[in-house]
Amino acid sequence: MATDMTVKQDTTKPERVLAAIVAGINAGDLESLMPLYESDAAFAAEPGTLAHGAAGIGEALTGFISMNGKLDLEVTRVLEVDDLALVVGVWSFDGTGPDGEPVRLAANNADVLRRQEDGTWRFVIDNPWGTD
Repeated sequence: MATDMTVKQDTTKPERVLAAIVAGINAGDLESLMPLYESDAAFAAEPGTLAHGAAGIGEALTGFISMNGKLDLEVTRVLEVDDLALVVGVWSFDGTGPDGEPVRLAANNADVLRRQEDGTWRFVIDNPWGTD
């Protein structure tokens, strides 16, 4: 039943999509994360590098999930124009690297989301590295 709740995450506002990302990564649930992206979306796997489409996004998200960590994110600003939104926030992630050593990541995100025909929001560009 928890899986059903994860799949039906609230995406009625841009900031709620970010909350769904946090919940999915913290639960290690890649399957719940993929519907949060448009089919031709991109994910900045590292500063200045975009992973395109479902395969690239899935691989990038799997990298976070594989560290079995905890993601914290605070949305600090949402700017909406028509069916586009820029969501800015600050996040941190504490996990474990493949070598067993602790991993700590932190940055300011700058994400672009688009309102879908059904009123929900999805990522067009997921950029956890902000302007870095």
